[in-house]
Amino acid sequence: MEKIIIVAFDEERAIGKDGEIPWHYSSDMKHFREKTTGNTVLMGRKTYESLPEDFRPLPDRKNIVLTRSEFDADESVSVANSLDEAYSIAEDQEGDLFIAGGSSIYRQTLDDADRAIITRIPGKHDGDTFFPELGEDWIKSSEREEKGLQFQEFTRS
Repeated sequence: MEKIIIVAFDEERAIGKDGEIPWHYSSDMKHFREKTTGNTVLMGRKTYESLPEDFRPLPDRKNIVLTRSEFDADESVSVANSLDEAYSIAEDQEGDLFIAGGSSIYRQTLDDADRAIITRIPGKHDGDTFFPELGEDWIKSSEREEKGLQFQEFTRS
C-alpha cells in the first residue's frame, strides 16, 4: 500500500479558510475523484465535517477519520485515534491510502508518504490553513496544466 498525499493549494500554500475550501474548480474535484475512487482516504475530523453532506462519506472509497475527539460517524466510516491505528485500518483495504488533510494531518504524515499529488490553484485566497513545505527529498515526477490549474506529482528521492 502506497501512502499518497493529495492536496490543492494556492500561491501561498493555503488549503482552507474558515473550515472551507476557498475556491471551486470542477476539474480539481474530478481529478480528486479519479485518483481516490476505489482506494482509502484518510482525513481529519474537521476536513470530514467540511465535506458537503451529500458527499459524506466519500462514495466508492473507504473513509478513515483521524481524531482524538468524540466523533459520531456513519457506520461505514472508520475512526482512528492515532496514525498507527489509521495505517492499520488502511492495510486491510484494497488499493492505496490517500491522505486528504487537513493541515495537521498533512504535517503528521509528510514523513510517511511515498508520493504527493498536488493541484496548484492560481492566485491568493486569504487562507488561514496551509500546506507544509515538501522538503528537499521530494522530486517532481510529472506535471500537466488544465484550465489554469497545474497538476503535479512528486516522489521521494
